[in-house]
Amino acid sequence: MILLKLSIINYKNIRTATLDMSPKMNCFIGHNGVGKTNVLDAVYYLSFCRSSNNPIDSQVISHNQDFFVVEGDYLTDEGEPLSVYCGMKRGTKKHFKRNKKEYKRLSEHIGLIPLVVVSPADTMLIDGGSEDRRRLMDMVISQYDYAYLEALTRYAKALQQRNALLKMEDEPDEEMMNIWEEQMAAEGETIFAKRDEFVKELTPIFQTYYQNISSNRETVGLEYISHCRRGPLLDVIRRDRHKDRAVGYSLHGVHRDDLEFTLDGHPMKREGSQGQNKTYVIALKLAQFDFLRRTASRTTPLLLLDDIFDKLDSERVEKIVRLVAGDGFGQIFITDTDRKHLADILQNCSHDYKLFHVDDGEITEKERDV
Repeated sequence: MILLKLSIINYKNIRTATLDMSPKMNCFIGHNGVGKTNVLDAVYYLSFCRSSNNPIDSQVISHNQDFFVVEGDYLTDEGEPLSVYCGMKRGTKKHFKRNKKEYKRLSEHIGLIPLVVVSPADTMLIDGGSEDRRRLMDMVISQYDYAYLEALTRYAKALQQRNALLKMEDEPDEEMMNIWEEQMAAEGETIFAKRDEFVKELTPIFQTYYQNISSNRETVGLEYISHCRRGPLLDVIRRDRHKDRAVGYSLHGVHRDDLEFTLDGHPMKREGSQGQNKTYVIALKLAQFDFLRRTASRTTPLLLLDDIFDKLDSERVEKIVRLVAGDGFGQIFITDTDRKHLADILQNCSHDYKLFHVDDGEITEKERDV
């Protein structure tokens, strides 16, 4: 997939921009806080129907403005044109269109334009709670498996209903409790099987990328942890129903799943340096890219690299640059405050590229000479 043109009106601090993109490398330079990440977030929005860092749509509208619009003109891997439009006025629902036809359900769009983003916030995958790591699995699998996304939706509804029953002061209706537990178990088993398969297939790809970037200095691993490994999920959920009643929510199920990150056999959270942590999450995201390219209808994802070189030694930066500038990756969007990093990238890039300067939401294309 290639984004040929990006149009933005009133998106965060970007009042208006129309950008013709390079099919290979697009670099955005500027100081911190000027809007570089917002450009990438607009690209993200067109893939996932939401901002990467703010779930409230009205809050992406520029201050003192009444609406926002983001549009993208794409070219598929098969050479077919594709247009995606999103617009929203304050106080109304957003409109999302594919080739001028509005979606009935936004979930139908997920996976059409596969995308992987690498950003400083990814350190939360190591330092944060299990919900961050579950979100990682869900975001990737949902882009190539619509049935998984549907199972997540049904599971979430069943979980919400069961939790509502658990919070009741009076003893909840046994039949209703059984219904929601059975649905949780059925959908949860499906989710578990797909997550388990994903982690098994992703791990060797991830390990290869990490070894490449780190010059084989360390060994890394991924372990998928789930209540489903304790036996049939329905039995696990029902076994401690009295405890769930005491706390008022469901203690067991795939909503408590986790991914354990390891370095040389030890938990990454305890063992990793800042550079190792950064290398870990970058390798993990590059592995996701490779995985999606093979699975998402054989569509090459877009790769967004947002200020990723900080806290990495020069050798690891060089390895990453060589990887992303090669033929194994498609269209890439990079932000950085350091012109030297971009100069190194472009020097190693034998393909077409464009360089943009961002200042207080204003975006201007620069000459190719960095």
